[in-house]
Amino acid sequence: MTTQDEYPIDPRRFTRTLLEQRRTRMKGGLYHLNQVLMAYNSNRIEGSQLDQDQTRYIYETRTVAGDNIRVDDVIETVNSFELFDEMLDRLDEPISAQRMKDYHRILKRGTADARRPSFAVGDWKHVANVVGGRDTVAPEHVDAAIGELIEHTPAGMAFDDIVDFHHRFESIHLFQDGNGRVGRMLMFQQCLQNSIMPFIVLDSMKLYYYRGLSEYEREPGFLRGTFRSAQDDYYARFAKFVEMSAPEASGLGPDDESSL
Repeated sequence: MTTQDEYPIDPRRFTRTLLEQRRTRMKGGLYHLNQVLMAYNSNRIEGSQLDQDQTRYIYETRTVAGDNIRVDDVIETVNSFELFDEMLDRLDEPISAQRMKDYHRILKRGTADARRPSFAVGDWKHVANVVGGRDTVAPEHVDAAIGELIEHTPAGMAFDDIVDFHHRFESIHLFQDGNGRVGRMLMFQQCLQNSIMPFIVLDSMKLYYYRGLSEYEREPGFLRGTFRSAQDDYYARFAKFVEMSAPEASGLGPDDESSL
């Protein structure tokens, strides 16, 4: 398994390419494919019935084909595309409690959940919940728990810091629903912000991902290993879409490269 320092391409090149293609709305490149892969897998992990081709059609043509398609699956897919854009557009801003709420509001707006008074779209949960047989943080303590999580997050995060943050975020379970999708988007953002090879948790990794979360306090290596595998998968899929030349050859000096 590759470690983040062994990839032939500096992870900052993925950030630069995503941002540039976000600006130009380039079709068929890194940004386009990330939109589809992230939306499909992150929603599928949470029970969406759309397949990857249907997700791609929604992104490319704003249409969907198939029978018995759930409206909320389509809405949350479209919202996921907008959430990815929001993450890239605000990449230079620190992660805050308000940012988490903003992401949740984008993900869940227009859904059936958004019409339920107890659901609290764009705000902390109002009703206690249990995840994987474990109690989560009570609604009245979520704000303090998130404040503590942010306060103890280092300004410069290493890979293990990102994994720790994600586990704690999911353990708090700050929203009534949508925690996993917001949390995985935050991880992607943290990788880009800290020049770490980004990754997308695939639906095929779901069982390993859930095991890693549930057993993290006893054995953090399970979740870290799953995310390392996801990094390797991401690099194998997408390295060909990233410029291979040295920074100087592309017109970027060291200061430009380090600012990405």
